[in-house]
Amino acid sequence: MLVKRIFYYLVGLSLGSVGVYFFWQQKNASFDYGMDARTLKTIRIKKRLFSNNALEAMKQHRIDTTNITTILHLGDVDFGKGNPRQKPCADYYISGTKDLQNVSLLVKRCDSTATIEKVIVR
Repeated sequence: MLVKRIFYYLVGLSLGSVGVYFFWQQKNASFDYGMDARTLKTIRIKKRLFSNNALEAMKQHRIDTTNITTILHLGDVDFGKGNPRQKPCADYYISGTKDLQNVSLLVKRCDSTATIEKVIVR
């Protein structure tokens, strides 16, 4: 009797999990619960601006906005190198990963804008 109940439970759980997976995938939902993911998401949804310093570095090192967007999706936020509690605009240091691991960004996040202050290439 107990084995039968466990079997029904696992079948229902499996079917429910598959249904939820496909439902959320069609809605393009994201689950940004980590500190890095939340920070990057709040930067991505704001109007993006570039300082003159950042534009010059991008031009010099042939980095385009696609690379910046990739870093803002997959990058690592180093809270120790930035100043996330600064008011009114917090500073974040974001390092690229994989192909862009030698590129880092210094981003100033304000209420309605996110300004790429510096593009640092190591």
